[in-house]
Amino acid sequence: MLDKSFYEKADEIISEHSRGKESLIPIMQDIQAVYRYIPPELLSYVAKKIGITEAKAYSVATFYENFSFDKKGRYVIKVCDGTACHVRKGTLILEKLNSELGLKDGKNTTGDMLFTVETVSCLGACGLAPVMTVNDEVHPAMTPDKVTEVLNRIREDQGGQNE
Repeated sequence: MLDKSFYEKADEIISEHSRGKESLIPIMQDIQAVYRYIPPELLSYVAKKIGITEAKAYSVATFYENFSFDKKGRYVIKVCDGTACHVRKGTLILEKLNSELGLKDGKNTTGDMLFTVETVSCLGACGLAPVMTVNDEVHPAMTPDKVTEVLNRIREDQGGQNE
């Protein structure tokens, strides 16, 4: 069961859109922007509020790869595995991230919920290959050493924050 604040935030987001089926995707995008995932209970709630079936809402949410029902870390790292990045050894970036963060056996989020690592087909920055993003900030011409630098910088920044 979700905290009441989730439903209040959903009501706020819904109020910014029309209450029809055409508003489902923008509402889901806004919810995911807030929580970095879509809580399944919230999707059911939204469906009811805008007058569509839960089945329809779930079929839309699962059709688009961008939507996720899994909780994500504070820092979502996307590693490109498109042709340009793959040819320029982008797989070494992913291997280094998994190694540094202790991710294995299909796990992609660290236990402390600080990092989530995802592989994507293309980030649209082929000229910068290999590339990764951290919360949509582009990191071009990545190397395994640069991965360590980026992670260390994030960890240092976290050391001064208490959230």
